[in-house]
Amino acid sequence: MRHPPGGLPPNPRNVTRRRLLGTAAAGALAYPAARPAQAAAAPRVRTGFDRLADEGYALLAGQRVGVVTNPTGVTAGLRHIVDVLHADRRVDLRAVFGPEHGFRGTAQAGGAEATGTDPATGLPVHDIYGKRGRELAGLFGRTGTDTVLFDIQDVGARFYTYVWTLYDCLIAAALAGLRVVVLDRPNPVTGRGAHGPVLERPLASGVGREPVAQAHGMTVAELARLFNAVHVPAVAGRPARLETVPLSGWRRGDFFDATGLPWVPPSPNMPTPGTALAYAGTCLLEGTTLSEGRGTTLPFELVGAEGIDHRWADALNALDLPGVRFREAYAVPAFSKFQGRTIGGVQLHVHDPAAYRPVRTGVALLVTAKRVWPGFAWRPDRWIDRLAGTASVRTMTDAGASVDDIVEAWQPGLEAFRSVREEHLLYD
Repeated sequence: MRHPPGGLPPNPRNVTRRRLLGTAAAGALAYPAARPAQAAAAPRVRTGFDRLADEGYALLAGQRVGVVTNPTGVTAGLRHIVDVLHADRRVDLRAVFGPEHGFRGTAQAGGAEATGTDPATGLPVHDIYGKRGRELAGLFGRTGTDTVLFDIQDVGARFYTYVWTLYDCLIAAALAGLRVVVLDRPNPVTGRGAHGPVLERPLASGVGREPVAQAHGMTVAELARLFNAVHVPAVAGRPARLETVPLSGWRRGDFFDATGLPWVPPSPNMPTPGTALAYAGTCLLEGTTLSEGRGTTLPFELVGAEGIDHRWADALNALDLPGVRFREAYAVPAFSKFQGRTIGGVQLHVHDPAAYRPVRTGVALLVTAKRVWPGFAWRPDRWIDRLAGTASVRTMTDAGASVDDIVEAWQPGLEAFRSVREEHLLYD
């Protein structure tokens, strides 16, 4: 195909419906599909919450509990943990705290939901997105919280903000003398290893606060252990009182489909595990004038801009990147960049998830887009440096460096992070 299709922009109501139903019909990433026939079977992996419940909530006995969660905080039977905890007399649940996108998950990127009351339970729901330090510690105190319970599905990328909400909760708890209990969930793109540049501290922001690799290969409980041992004492003067409830049955090489757990989109533009597989690399396009796919039915999997044609897919496929091929594609975003206008670009098709390297692929997208599209530009706020955690991705791309040269430049920092990471892993 050499010309964008004609016709009207997609109906936003249909776009929403397709997100809710999944994107396999639209040609989503070749991520192993869910198996409807096995939906009723018990999952192979049990989450931290499942194990906490199995033990009669003993870790919460005598504690006034506040829970940090969002729509992903569900049981294998799709009951939300807030409903389950509130209904159990063994648990004194006092408050709910919502991260970016909110407790109900309705807000778009960079947004949150207003503080209010959960109509199902009558519990107060507090927005904590962007709150930290003494401010967050004070909020925990006003709600009467003794133990902060954290249960949110992460996607394995440093710039996904939930892990930094966890970091802020640990610091606030250390300052206030509270306890944090982290209920673990799988890293959906495996915990095989760490990849990509490590954040340089001068570039710290809400999408990365400490030196962590772009694709960290850790679960939230493992990150909590690392944060609390290495970083929290430097900020709060001491570590928090941390307890973790690990998964059972999860192996580091498991993709999400192997867990048997239900996938609940952790944010509005993370509809499938396949989205998460692409995200650690394609989110780098947020730092450019290209669309990262928000507003399409394939966010982070279909990316592009006005004026891009087949030459981008050709240039990417010529690199023969492991595990992925690129299809020339066109779309009309319903919102975000290029809203209502036709963009050309590529759709990623990951045919071998085990071989695929998302961060290398993200750099390849940047390098080739700059080469084939005259309109390529970085966002004027240099957001790319915050996302990558280093200015070198931007400066080396501008200088015409190859993908291999850019990847090689971050290896020393990555090796140092891998050594620190190893000490805090929980699973084989």
